[in-house]
Amino acid sequence: MVRNIVVLGGSSHPQLNETICNHLGIPPANILLSKFSVGETRVEIKESVRGKDVYIIQSGGGPVNDHLMELLITISACKTASARQVTAVLPLFPYSRQSDIPYDKTGAPLTKSSNRYSKPEFTFDSRPETPHPGQPESAGLTNGVDGLHKSLVKVQLDDPASNSSSPQSARFGHYTNGTPKRSDTMDSSKSELSGRQRNFSNSSINNSTAQGDSKNAFLSLPGYKQWVAQAGTLVADLLTCAGADHIITMDLHDPQYQGFFDIPVDNLYGRPLLKRYIQYNIPDYQQAVIVSPDAGGAKRATAIADGLGMDFALIHKERRPTRITDRQNATMMLVGDVADRLAILVDDLADTSNTITRAAKLLKKEGATKVYALLTHGVLSGDAIERINASALDKVVVTNSVPQEEHRKKCPKLEVLEIGTVFAEAIRRVHHGESISVLFQYD
Repeated sequence: MVRNIVVLGGSSHPQLNETICNHLGIPPANILLSKFSVGETRVEIKESVRGKDVYIIQSGGGPVNDHLMELLITISACKTASARQVTAVLPLFPYSRQSDIPYDKTGAPLTKSSNRYSKPEFTFDSRPETPHPGQPESAGLTNGVDGLHKSLVKVQLDDPASNSSSPQSARFGHYTNGTPKRSDTMDSSKSELSGRQRNFSNSSINNSTAQGDSKNAFLSLPGYKQWVAQAGTLVADLLTCAGADHIITMDLHDPQYQGFFDIPVDNLYGRPLLKRYIQYNIPDYQQAVIVSPDAGGAKRATAIADGLGMDFALIHKERRPTRITDRQNATMMLVGDVADRLAILVDDLADTSNTITRAAKLLKKEGATKVYALLTHGVLSGDAIERINASALDKVVVTNSVPQEEHRKKCPKLEVLEIGTVFAEAIRRVHHGESISVLFQYD
């Protein structure tokens, strides 16, 4: 039994909370999690956490935004209640796929890669293109503030009536001969109004003309349509500002996420669980082939292949624009040999399962006898279960980093591995100040 420790379970994964508490030999803390009728989250801790180490377990599956807000409020409540240290245990880290701004091949940060066949919806660009040496300078932006002021001054100088009935002369001119009369005030107000209307019409005409000239003279690049918010950095700042002192998670989609924090982050690996499953549940596993469904997961898959002495293959995905629609078709290509062998797809996360189902179809086409998919985080949102049932996949193995009870009822191909013991051991070692490097080893 671990003493001087409090484990608070969020509403995202009650079964995982119970497993961790049973492994540690402590009862789960008494906490009230509810919502008001308007939808606001309410958190009330019904026992003392003063001077204790608090571990809050909250995964990123299901309604992610509600679970994240519940976690932030719980962390703040523990810090307010004088907890000695607050550790957020996140089996699946929320917003881990939005760690950085995506870039296209030209280096421009975009939400989607632009192509020359897309609609010409140009937006305002902050600066014109820099001319190359030996070429004439660009026309620049002619509808700037300075150009507008120059146009207004020119109109007032060319039109003497407008100059005489300018707002300044109409406002102060009738005060030169003493107290103004009612007729003078009415005439001056009329002249002021007419001058304002004339100046506004002239300025609007000049502004529209300047905008037309600038559009013909300079058009912004079609790629700069919209910019992407850095949600990864924001989530890291939210957790830190709420009062979290330590983060424990598993298989971050992008390892650079750890650099966004000013507090320690322990990124556990799910690869030892997947490796152990291959060794004890797949006969003649050394004759099989480990396959990465994309280039981003090649290092993860090769680590398992090298540790087990297995062959490795890679699926290369190339996106090419089409003239028919704005969407881009992905051409998949297998690098390696899987003919008459078992192919094992290894990835960290499956959301809509589009990537692994297309990869399984390609592997079966290349001659693979069976196709297994081993995933750390099986989010399986939307129509992912229906897609897996209708796909060429023979078995899908996931961990219970998110609740899988409903998924198992709908998908007979699904098999779930337990990770509660891994997080319980990590919590115990962190609490006692022991090293957790043993949890990173593959052997």
